[in-house]
Amino acid sequence: MSKNIWITGTGTDVGKTFVTGLIVKKLKESGRDAAYFKAAMSGNARREDGTLIPGDAEWVKKVSGIRQPVEEMCPYLYENAYSPHLAARLEGNPVRMEVVKEWFGRTAAKYDYVTAEGSGGILCPICFDGEKVWLEDVIKELGPACLIVADAGLGTINHAVLTAEYMERKGIPVKGFIFNRFHPGNIMEEDNVRMCRERTGLKVLACVKEGDAQLELDAEELAALYE
Repeated sequence: MSKNIWITGTGTDVGKTFVTGLIVKKLKESGRDAAYFKAAMSGNARREDGTLIPGDAEWVKKVSGIRQPVEEMCPYLYENAYSPHLAARLEGNPVRMEVVKEWFGRTAAKYDYVTAEGSGGILCPICFDGEKVWLEDVIKELGPACLIVADAGLGTINHAVLTAEYMERKGIPVKGFIFNRFHPGNIMEEDNVRMCRERTGLKVLACVKEGDAQLELDAEELAALYE
């Protein structure tokens, strides 16, 4: 079975997929057999034949060069760029926990390191028709600890600290923060990072600049975060 970690964020569009791609790339380039998983993926374009393109999965595969086929990465795809519970209400095919567990289990059995990415922030509803599933339920069911991706800019202290404290109250282990869209020398962003570390006691594992092609985190240190 694989070692796993979950990537969650302080909200939508903080760059979880971009950072996840760099994480998976770092593992792959260190010689590890890495894979990607996302339970539900919204906001996907359609091919000419009408099938949905798993955009986040294609990005991670392109950036990382992993051997895993895109078709193995995500059981639920939706066109509308909404929370999965609402996209499924409009499009059908609501998320079922047993299907997510089955897909994740197959991935974990086939690859050595699985990086799972959440949808939106920790309070994202995944299904709310019949079965009620929140992102935190999926994380608890599958078991991995988490990394929190946060935007380095204005407002992140509130978003990052509330996310970390909520996850702590819910018993979800957090290994640290990765701050995205970071500008070295920006006094506000550097203070944001310091304040989040001081308030939560969590490690700041890396700060990622826009357009970075590499994650500035030692591969051995990164791999040690996986459980």
